[in-house]
Amino acid sequence: MTFLRALLLLVALPFTPELRAEEVPPPGSEAYATALLHQLVAVDTSSGRGNVPSLAADLASRLRRGGFASQDVTVVPVGDTAALVARYRGNGSGGRPIALMGHLDVVAARSEDWGRNPFELAQTEGYLVGRGTLDVKGEIALLVTTLLGLKAEGFVPTRDIILILTGDEETTGDTAEVLAKDHRNLIDAEFALNADNLGGGTLDEKSGQPILFRVQGSEKASARFQLRTRNAGGHSSQPRSDNAIYELADALKAVERFRFPLRWNEWTLGDFAGTGPTIGGTLGEAMVHFSTHPGDPDAATRISEESAFIGRLRTTCVATLLQGGHAANALPQSATATLSCRIFPGDSMQFVHDQLKQIVGSKVDVIDGPPVAAAAFSPLRPDVMAAVSAAVEATHPGARVIPTQSSYATDGSTFRLAGIPTYGVGGLFIKESEQFAHGLNERIPERSFNLGLAYWNVLIRKLTSPGHAN
Repeated sequence: MTFLRALLLLVALPFTPELRAEEVPPPGSEAYATALLHQLVAVDTSSGRGNVPSLAADLASRLRRGGFASQDVTVVPVGDTAALVARYRGNGSGGRPIALMGHLDVVAARSEDWGRNPFELAQTEGYLVGRGTLDVKGEIALLVTTLLGLKAEGFVPTRDIILILTGDEETTGDTAEVLAKDHRNLIDAEFALNADNLGGGTLDEKSGQPILFRVQGSEKASARFQLRTRNAGGHSSQPRSDNAIYELADALKAVERFRFPLRWNEWTLGDFAGTGPTIGGTLGEAMVHFSTHPGDPDAATRISEESAFIGRLRTTCVATLLQGGHAANALPQSATATLSCRIFPGDSMQFVHDQLKQIVGSKVDVIDGPPVAAAAFSPLRPDVMAAVSAAVEATHPGARVIPTQSSYATDGSTFRLAGIPTYGVGGLFIKESEQFAHGLNERIPERSFNLGLAYWNVLIRKLTSPGHAN
């Protein structure tokens, strides 16, 4: 059988006992990882499709056939989705387990928008294109391939390695909550390495050379609020001064002008210190200055001019939805705006509510969305940073490894709040201009994907081999 035919067979079907070993690429190889990514992308795991449990079951079977003990591979059903947890047994000499995590679900995508089937992996012009390639099935393919390759060679880690793949990170996050609350025995670890940090490595826009690699140890909590105005309304031929739409507009302009208090931690200061020199100019100077003079208002003002970085300075709220009135010839009886708020670790949802209420005034109601817990941040661990630095140097020499805090939230937030320090360390390198997660033609560089195997191999070995300092 030719290699191409074997590869197509692997993509089209899950592994079964009837497939002979020579018919599939060897575990741990680039061909295996690419074929697995084909299969992962082909399953539409967006919300409401109900396909996550079957994909989790297929990966569970794959891991068992690859050497994982049956009792060490568990699919945990949660509503119409599921989580997969698999334990790679170590000899225990290196301390408590570490966890490797990602999520199986993806954001919805439509063929009519993409101009092609987004759930069919395309290899074109040096890229792997398809829904979930960056967020985050590419990393899952690398993790599974790496672990099966280590199994195949007989590697025995000094501590257990727990693979955790959740099923609804893009929507409710219920699977992570259920694992943390009801199945702590399955996931309990000294710390977790989260593959879901959307290409931690940055490539130069012009040269394509590696510049930075960000290790994410902190995230912001995501919360929603509504601003609502009401009055009796009336006939539009008799305008009144307390128009609900005008009052809401005034409140929204107040929100636009408002700046929450400046905040910082070791993750954001480290990011500014590392990013500033690569950017240069007045923005880079402001970043470096803020990293050594936290809270400096002038530096904060310059940084705040850039949408990519303002979220690393403070809590932010922005209007995203608007609704008002009930008829074209009637004064509005109500108007409502939805605010999307990203809450800095240390601030609470109640704090944000109180700040909003203060600035919008007594005529506007502030309505809380679903409650969210305050965000937590992980301690900056030297052993994790050293292991990541070694893995990056082995695959992308010259890239500077720095800490960071993300403005979005992942399942890592749930694990941190559950007492498991979590670090975003996904190994893919990509240009910032090519970050199309959640968007059209999501992609990853094929070379970066292939190098990701060596990255995860080095990283896992550094943290689970003899001589690692806990």
